[in-house]
Amino acid sequence: MTVIAQQRSSRQVPTQHDKISSHTGVGGPVVVLRPQAGCCWRLISMTLLDLWLSRSIPMCLLLQSLVLMALCFPSASMCPKGCSCLRDPHLHGLNVTCSQSRLKEIPPNLPVDTVHLRLDHNQIGAVPDQAFRGLWLLRELNLSYNAVETLGEGSFSGIEGTLQVLDLSHNRITSVHRYTFARLKARIIVDDNPWHCDCALQQAIGGMAHNHEAAARVLCRSSELLDQEGRPFLAVDIDLCNLAKRTTDYAMLVTMFGWFAMVISYVVYYVRQNQEDARRHLEYLKSLPSKPKKPDDADDISTVV
Repeated sequence: MTVIAQQRSSRQVPTQHDKISSHTGVGGPVVVLRPQAGCCWRLISMTLLDLWLSRSIPMCLLLQSLVLMALCFPSASMCPKGCSCLRDPHLHGLNVTCSQSRLKEIPPNLPVDTVHLRLDHNQIGAVPDQAFRGLWLLRELNLSYNAVETLGEGSFSGIEGTLQVLDLSHNRITSVHRYTFARLKARIIVDDNPWHCDCALQQAIGGMAHNHEAAARVLCRSSELLDQEGRPFLAVDIDLCNLAKRTTDYAMLVTMFGWFAMVISYVVYYVRQNQEDARRHLEYLKSLPSKPKKPDDADDISTVV
């Protein structure tokens, strides 16, 4: 609203006899104070700054509200590149699908209210520690058909209590840390991986007592024992950890025996070498010419007598 005053004198002040009229202008409604004859008035107008502040304060409050919503609910405005995020009305969370997106690593900044996460059919090579930290609502995680080779001790740290299904099938996993699956209560799928059956795998499967079905599907692509290759891991009746320990003990004994033999050989060589040097020195002393014996005083006295 624009206020226009028609002023006759700077010393006049508005009175109750002034006439107020209005009409519509280019910038909005225009209010005109028209003083009556014989009346004095003075106009108090609103400056442009006051007018701007009166309109900008609500906009600032609205902008601050939007920023706070974006910070508190990042899933509402953030979805990983190459993924689709759909709201699940039953679970009150997001179904995040990143399948066939040519991903080579776990996407950062996943929505915190993710309940289902599909990362299958990509090129992910590793699952680092705390890769899913902050996903407190995650129930299903699909990592099948990737190139995962290693799993750390804390690869699934933070989601042990909520995760219900973990699909790691059709990857390149050969072995895992002994505590990788220890705290997981989820159903684990590990089919079609080139497992190397050794003590580390035995310890890891030992922590999957509640996942007997998953352990039964582990096939030994390679093994410490050649006759176990191609067989289910649970069919191996030998304690691979004790076998590795015995192998280590044998290697240690062989090493110790080798060092002991080397020390004995050195001592024998040293003694024989010293004996040979002593014999040569003695022969040298014998070969030296003997000095003539000088007559002593006793011989001289006996001769005089």
